[in-house]
Amino acid sequence: MTRDQRKPGVGERESARWHDILIYLLLLIATLAVYSQVRNFDFVNYDDRAYISTNARVRSGLSAESLAWAFTTGYDGNWFPLTWLSHMLDCRLFGLDSGLHHLTSVLIHVLSTLLLFALLKRMTGSRWSSAFVAFLFALHPLHVESVAWVTERKDVLSAFFWFLTLWGYARYVERPQLSRYLLVLITFCLGLMSKSMVVTLPFVLLLLDFWPLRRLSFRGAADPEGSKQRAKPSAKAKLKVAAVLLEKVPLFVLSAIISIITFVVQRGGGAVVSLDFIPLGTRLSNGLISYLSYIYNILWPTRLAAFYPQPPALMVWQILAAGLALAAISVAVFLCVRRYPYLAVGWLWFLGTLVPVIGLVQVGMQARADRYTYLPSIGIFLMVAWGVTDLSKRRPHAKPVLAGLFAASCLSCLILTWYQVRHWRDSMSLFQHALEVTPDNHVAHNGVGIALQEQGRIEDAITHYQEAIKLRPSYPEARANLGDALLRLRRIEEAVPQLNEAIRIYPGSLEARVDLGIAYNAQGKVEESISQLLEAVRIQPDSGNAHYNLGRVYAGAGRMAEATAQFSLAARLQPDNAEAFYNLGITLANQGNMKDAIAAFAKALIINPDYAAAHNNLGSILANMGQIDEAIAHFREALRLQPDSQEVRHNLEYALSLKK
Repeated sequence: MTRDQRKPGVGERESARWHDILIYLLLLIATLAVYSQVRNFDFVNYDDRAYISTNARVRSGLSAESLAWAFTTGYDGNWFPLTWLSHMLDCRLFGLDSGLHHLTSVLIHVLSTLLLFALLKRMTGSRWSSAFVAFLFALHPLHVESVAWVTERKDVLSAFFWFLTLWGYARYVERPQLSRYLLVLITFCLGLMSKSMVVTLPFVLLLLDFWPLRRLSFRGAADPEGSKQRAKPSAKAKLKVAAVLLEKVPLFVLSAIISIITFVVQRGGGAVVSLDFIPLGTRLSNGLISYLSYIYNILWPTRLAAFYPQPPALMVWQILAAGLALAAISVAVFLCVRRYPYLAVGWLWFLGTLVPVIGLVQVGMQARADRYTYLPSIGIFLMVAWGVTDLSKRRPHAKPVLAGLFAASCLSCLILTWYQVRHWRDSMSLFQHALEVTPDNHVAHNGVGIALQEQGRIEDAITHYQEAIKLRPSYPEARANLGDALLRLRRIEEAVPQLNEAIRIYPGSLEARVDLGIAYNAQGKVEESISQLLEAVRIQPDSGNAHYNLGRVYAGAGRMAEATAQFSLAARLQPDNAEAFYNLGITLANQGNMKDAIAAFAKALIINPDYAAAHNNLGSILANMGQIDEAIAHFREALRLQPDSQEVRHNLEYALSLKK
């Protein structure tokens, strides 16, 4: 028995164990060091609010009602119940502390990284190649969007279950048992319930059957060093293609079911872009270009943005060049598939896992997105890691140079990722950077506009909204936001056309309908206002803002019973909205329900103790009920907060006179 053939001794096993521990520690410390800065990051105005901070269902935390909602909702054109539940759990544990929500995503990402290293080493036996792939996964700049954007919790969560499924599958291959196969099914289902992109996982399992698990192989195929299991599979384990495919049938069936559910939900939610808007030819062309763009950014990750607009019309030569480049790479990896099987596996991993998001079924208006590479990029990492390792074994004299390149690429990724993470600290930073690297970016202009409006710089915000509309006249969000900004400046006549146009482009625009309802009410068009707000409530029954504004219109029209119902719903959906409780108190008092009115005003004051009007109204009710001392206390507090209010002063003097 030669040295290479004998089993490692106790000392070698102990040394290998310490090497593994050091790699785990390095991956853990490096990832946490780079991403720890997210502890001080805000939610951004790019879906974070709709998904978390203003989402009443999510903010309410875990409950039987929220659990049912998570599994049945198609909110925002998505179905990922497990992701919703993770956000709800964060809200229950951390409230709206955005930094802790960020850290949850980081911790899941860290667990996935450690699991990826353990998985690759278990399947291949190659420690340093596995470590390199895991390091790139942990700290590649393209992955920042998935980790540092709270809305993309679905990415990190689905990846964790993706790797857990692969781990379970590797154990099943080592010892096929029903219990181990059921574990694979369970973790796969959990991944599908986190993000539908996991539907490609059965395809990846077939690739792993070829390499490195060696359950399928070409006759005469090489068995490159570093690409073996710990124990060579028996002849019985080398299943025929039909048997291996049959084994995957339940997984493919689950993928098909989730694909159908996702398409139906996305189309029902208006997220699927029609072929009339983006023709099939354009989608195919953009898909080819996107594949090459992803490869370029994996190898040279600079000028990354949160949103990439659809490019102008592509030249025929660009499309042909992209197609030929992809075809050439495909031919090359298959010509050497027997000798270097990892190249074909990595390449097909990359191509196949991108299929759901390459744009054939267009969801949203982006040309591509960094987050889409979170799992697909592993295919390219595999090709590079095992390719360089194989080269170093065949050219020993080049080993120091190749090791240096490995180290330099890891260090470069660490530095670039550190700076890329910083762009996600708040909305202004995120979208200003996007404008720097993609100047004609209508979504970035809109994002900067929202950030400026929140700072009170409404005129500056309007400039950015107008620029977004100039770049993309059919962009409903920018028109809705422009209408909202004009409405806040009381430029009602200018706001109404913008809001109507936003609704014409996208009839499901909740914000545009609420603002249009407010604008119509300001113009005295009460019935038109009610019509728009009722439609807003129909579009999103859980919108506390829609219910609140509908209540205000009903109250202004003297329809107190209907106003009370709307304010009650708004208060339930927005339990920290002092205005909702205050207005509920007023409508209840107008209907003679003083007991509940007192409770509503008291709740408003718990939320906002400095609410002078609530103190004044509560004091008036208490005075009329003979509770003079309590009334005087509230009037005095109201007067402290509003010393120039003659109404409050008069009420206090009257209450004091009743004590004499």
